[in-house]
Amino acid sequence: MACTTNAFSLSLSSNPNTNLPSNFNPKLNKPLNVSLRGSGTGDLNLGRLALSRPSQLSRRICANATQVMDQSVGERTSAAPTIVEVDLGNRSYPIYIGSGLLDQHQLLQKHVHGKKVIVVTNTTIAPLYLDKVVDALTRGNPNVSVENVILPDGEKYKNMETLMKVFDKAIESRLDRRCTFVALGGGVIGDMCGFAAAAFLRGVNFIQIPTTVMAQVDSSVGGKTGINHPLGKNLIGAFYQPQCVLVDTNTLDTLPDRELASGLAEVIKYGLIRDAKFFEWQEKNIEKLMARDPDALAYAIKRSCENKAEVVSLDEKESGLRATLNLGHTFGHAIETGFGYGEWLHGEAVAAGTVMAVDMSYHLGWIDSSIVKRVNDILLRAKLPTAPPETMTVEMFKSVMAVDKKVADGLLRLILLKGPLGNCVFTSEYDRKALDDTLAAFCKS
Repeated sequence: MACTTNAFSLSLSSNPNTNLPSNFNPKLNKPLNVSLRGSGTGDLNLGRLALSRPSQLSRRICANATQVMDQSVGERTSAAPTIVEVDLGNRSYPIYIGSGLLDQHQLLQKHVHGKKVIVVTNTTIAPLYLDKVVDALTRGNPNVSVENVILPDGEKYKNMETLMKVFDKAIESRLDRRCTFVALGGGVIGDMCGFAAAAFLRGVNFIQIPTTVMAQVDSSVGGKTGINHPLGKNLIGAFYQPQCVLVDTNTLDTLPDRELASGLAEVIKYGLIRDAKFFEWQEKNIEKLMARDPDALAYAIKRSCENKAEVVSLDEKESGLRATLNLGHTFGHAIETGFGYGEWLHGEAVAAGTVMAVDMSYHLGWIDSSIVKRVNDILLRAKLPTAPPETMTVEMFKSVMAVDKKVADGLLRLILLKGPLGNCVFTSEYDRKALDDTLAAFCKS
């Protein structure tokens, strides 16, 4: 389906619920303002700008947030993959979405340009899918040799020491500049493999094969790669785009329930910041998503990728607009860093952070109470936390947020909801008392 326009309309603009779901059991300056659908003279209003690039938009799926597909859950899709294109000129790439795609070896092979491949995966995913991926890369293609490196599983291993294992294997295997790195796993593997590909020999090709909801709807798309530092999450990394993203929804069959719920936090985010009709669809279908209804999951993944692809196409390096995808992440990253990497899953921390951002938006007078209630309700139905861990203090939040990537000229910029559902702002222009009040409401000290 050709997309002739790429109109994009944004508005970047809660009662704290301090209880976790009963069945939630984790291991326990004047920076740019982006106004989505806003009309304030102080903001950059993208809602009416002609952000279209018709010469580059021969898309098979039109990644346009203003066009929500009317798809009823229950319709069966064909074996051919859905393709969402990330439009970055000569660096554009496809996102293939469908079931059984790892059995369609030509999808991967056409994106491998040299004779050497290294698959980066972890101890959880390797026994499940490594052989299948190697077969997809080599079937009928005997000239390709495939190495692998199997890393320990978990956010706490997303560091320089673990990253060096990838470089060690690549160098020992004498990989050259025509080699391809393949990320097989969730967000941690995708981020580390992508960063390794960006740095090895100053940049080699790589492919994303995400196996979690979190990675399929968010982290595998858009080229953000990197590792954590003890003082902050994702502070070391690069923007580096893959050759393709292959989303085989069958890999979700082995995903633990907790990981499934974690990924849904990112799905919910898209509806809140830019796609109100998608949020309304989520409210009607959240139980089907939790029950792994294949058609509901396929639609949620596709719609999320369409939203992400459009934003990345317009703002690849996060100069303003792309930052809106980080709703709840400033608070959430503080939780992950302060509480300990891996203690909560990323989506769990983002869920609690989203509630905090919504609470702050409400106390600024930027949204009404009905949005606060809807956000709390859908997160609880998704079995996600709606408050940070009790051990998080106001000082812990402030110290970690002070080194957040969105700080500019000493001012913390936040993504907050403003106006009707589906609108948000990325701004440093907010009453600091509202931030203090939110932190005080959610922390014991």
